Amino acid sequence: MPVINVTKRSGDKHQINANSGTTLMENLRDNDMEIEAICGGCCSCATCHIFIEDNWNEKLPSRQDDEQELVEETNSYRDEESRLSCQIVITDDLDGLVVTIAPED
Repeated sequence: MPVINVTKRSGDKHQINANSGTTLMENLRDNDMEIEAICGGCCSCATCHIFIEDNWNEKLPSRQDDEQELVEETNSYRDEESRLSCQIVITDDLDGLVVTIAPED
């Protein structure tokens, strides 16, 4: 079970045990990590916007066009760090992943 390191909007740091095969969004939401996920993971909103620590980008799939458009429209967009957590499937390779919950728009 991979461990995900999460910094909430308040700056509080947490570790959560994530379930492989589910999305990062589901794990963040189910552990009360301030993710709204209004669209339920359909990649049609940006309420699961997070920042990925730089050294993890290589282990993640690239953003698809629809995800790219949504994160670019947020007020807190960061070119290399912004992701939608609904588009990241948890695998054992992501053990230790470090994320920060993006500010609400």
